[in-house]
Amino acid sequence: MDGGSRVPGFYRLSVAERRRELIAREVLSEDDVRILDGGGLDAETADRVVENVIGIYGLAFGLGLNFRVNDRDFLVPMVVEEPSVIAAASNAARMVRTGGGFVADADDAVMTAQIEVLDVGDHDAARARLEEATAELLSLAQAALPRLVDRGGGARALEVRTLPGRVILHVHIDCRDAMGANMANTVAEALADRAAHLAGGRRGLRILTNLCDRRCVRVSARVPAAELATDDMDGPAVRDGIVDASRFAEDDPYRAATHNKGIMNGVDAVVIATGNDWRGVEAGAHAFAAIDGRYRPLATWRADPDGGADADLVGRLEMPMAIGTVGGTLHAHEGARLAQRLLGVTDAKTLGMIVGSAGLASNLAALRALATDGILRGHMPLHYRSHALAHSDAGAHDGEPGGG
Repeated sequence: MDGGSRVPGFYRLSVAERRRELIAREVLSEDDVRILDGGGLDAETADRVVENVIGIYGLAFGLGLNFRVNDRDFLVPMVVEEPSVIAAASNAARMVRTGGGFVADADDAVMTAQIEVLDVGDHDAARARLEEATAELLSLAQAALPRLVDRGGGARALEVRTLPGRVILHVHIDCRDAMGANMANTVAEALADRAAHLAGGRRGLRILTNLCDRRCVRVSARVPAAELATDDMDGPAVRDGIVDASRFAEDDPYRAATHNKGIMNGVDAVVIATGNDWRGVEAGAHAFAAIDGRYRPLATWRADPDGGADADLVGRLEMPMAIGTVGGTLHAHEGARLAQRLLGVTDAKTLGMIVGSAGLASNLAALRALATDGILRGHMPLHYRSHALAHSDAGAHDGEPGGG
């Protein structure tokens, strides 16, 4: 990618000029432009993807700029309906870039199948029998996923949990670069009867869990305090306001919910663009935020304790990230395939780290706005532009001036 993820003045260009700039940088081709014009999906294809199709519903496809993750630049595709999300994430990524960029790591792509066994008399004995049969059950799981095993993935471990009235068997499956929902469900169905027999009960639900806490991404960011300054506030004051806002979210679940929504602004936009299951990612994120019984923020911010009065701002995020770079929508949606090509990423772990970085950038942007001018000042001009466009279109239909 010629020039990296820094494209100064990109927002000032027209759509056509942006495309020409990206073609000149060899980021886009003329065929890619055709995909963007058509949204990446036609009605005939859509009719094979979901049911009762009557048309295509479009969303804006933009690029998050300035992202540097683990010393590598990325133009980040983002699909979202909310004004300011892409601009805010890009600006925050620019600030993080001055501190060295995002640093991230990710767990292996492990999804968990859940098998519920009901009417178990002795839970402890059932647990012992299931654990003793670990080798047998893992062998059954491997047999259910021969293609995954051929690619180096497959069932890795078992875990037995007991709840009032039921015993739960977890099967942890390395899904490689797939999201893995169908794989987990296949294993759950394949093992259910044998697990119920071993536990001395009857089979209940057999399905994946979206709380994939063995498949987390962790992202950190460092921002020099001076980069946070506004016309009215110096950098250390803004930094301290961001830290105070973070502590508020850590103390109050009502604030944490909106704090995490800001993270998901960035996360969901990239997950949707790359053809992944944003609902599953959302469910896993919020369950993880409450895993200890209290709903908490997925990202926190502090001043570097070793930095003195001008200390850097340091942020950290951890969350589950069940996404893939193969299968699913990628088979049918040209736009999702284009998004993956724009990123230049083919493995799920790297994609997850980029998605987490977009989430942390969006969180930083929101907290900086809250700590300075308030959330409306940056958000509302873009919102008003969208609102004006809607009224202009309505005027055109009503025969009013400006419909053009």
